[in-house]
Amino acid sequence: MRKIQRSIFYGLAVCTILLTAACSTKPKNVVKAEALPTIYPDYIGVTVPVEIAPLDFNVVGADRVDVVVKGEQGGEVHANGRYADFDVDQWHELLRQNQGARLSVSVCARTGGQWTQYRDFFIQVSPYELGEWGITYRRILPSYVSYSKMGLYQRSLADFTEKAIIENTAVPGACFNCHTSLRTSPDQFTFHVRGEHGATLVQREGKREWLNTKTEETLGTCVYPYWHPSGRYIAFSTNRTAQAFHAVNDQRIEVFDHASDLQVYDVETHELLLSPLLKQPDWMESYPVFSPDGTMLYFCTSRQYDDIPNNYKKIKYNICRISFDAGTGTFGEQVDTIVNAVADGKSAVHPRPSYDGKYLMYTVCDYGCFPIWHNESDQWLLNLQTGESRPIDEANSSRADSYHNWSLNSRWFVFTSRRDNGLNSLLYLASVDDEGRVSKPFLLPQRDPLHFYDASPWSYNTPDFTLKPVSLDMRRAAREIFSDKRTPLAVRH
Repeated sequence: MRKIQRSIFYGLAVCTILLTAACSTKPKNVVKAEALPTIYPDYIGVTVPVEIAPLDFNVVGADRVDVVVKGEQGGEVHANGRYADFDVDQWHELLRQNQGARLSVSVCARTGGQWTQYRDFFIQVSPYELGEWGITYRRILPSYVSYSKMGLYQRSLADFTEKAIIENTAVPGACFNCHTSLRTSPDQFTFHVRGEHGATLVQREGKREWLNTKTEETLGTCVYPYWHPSGRYIAFSTNRTAQAFHAVNDQRIEVFDHASDLQVYDVETHELLLSPLLKQPDWMESYPVFSPDGTMLYFCTSRQYDDIPNNYKKIKYNICRISFDAGTGTFGEQVDTIVNAVADGKSAVHPRPSYDGKYLMYTVCDYGCFPIWHNESDQWLLNLQTGESRPIDEANSSRADSYHNWSLNSRWFVFTSRRDNGLNSLLYLASVDDEGRVSKPFLLPQRDPLHFYDASPWSYNTPDFTLKPVSLDMRRAAREIFSDKRTPLAVRH
């Protein structure tokens, strides 16, 4: 009995000490400052969708923070600790209550024993919902010779849950890339496998088919896929790609094509549909995408040059389009240039039309078609109704911004940027309003973000939205890849 009493006594004493310690972390003798806090990530003034995960943040240099977020239309959340770590359910309740309104964020931070109260900053909760469950992306180490561990992953945008779709730990030596779904719906999903057991997966309504996309009439295997809105066709390019390294430059690597062509795959007939206008011997066509109504195929094209890589800076692309008849699976007889970047001495690549048909987003760099390696790469927005094109100054940075994709409602886009540290490409989101104005981008939220991103070696690329989680049995898919059972493709001109 005495032992039990002593245990209870010691337990209460410990609880008292812990509670006293917890109380001591509350702000005392606070000094007020007119400056805004220096936080990571920089969420000051961003616009977020109501479904987004908590915008946890660190105050740079502080060992303790006390943060209160209040809604313009009511409600508040509070965080006290090493960093601002908000409860997920309380955060979503606050955002729902303040959709279309502002949140004010009050930050108190302790540094060297001194608490400082900073000037409040604001976060706008967008009236436009995201409408997507999450995002998919490829995660890879920023190496230049081997890719080590890598894979395709998916992440819920409402919380911090990440799950692998497929990793090369299941298929040693493989590289997974070029994944995409039909209008963000993973019921129709495709990706490419490079390596000894190379193949292209086409998954429709849970049924998988592994394709051998190389034929005698095409340059090689099909990459850079994009689904036709009908779900019957997938546009691909075929590229002969190489890389070289800069000896003295702030650029590390140069990736370029020696040759490339376009084709469209008919998933019902297992045919590659070809057009001589998309397979010209003196030109390189790449990055094909269908218009939202399926009547046009957008792509970028450059003259083909000999003596590469010596002439690599001459490779510059314009964005063009050709009509496509989904009923007959045939192409038009004329190619039109819609973005003439070459006339301005630039290269325009990676076109992505918004699903509502209003805009075409693309990337502009000095040369080439791999802007993720170019610090000067910026994103541009073409208004398809007016023909006006402009750089997205609200979202661009002094480092590489590229690999963008739209949400299905065309209110949000996700892209990669090296603005954080110049080495890793990370994921950012931004919105577009009714007037075409773009909000300040925000870094993909993570719990304890300073520690997460500082400790993480990963680069993220080819992000896309997804309406729901991608369903893929990784073990079964790995066995199918190793089996080398492939569906051959025919060619139709």
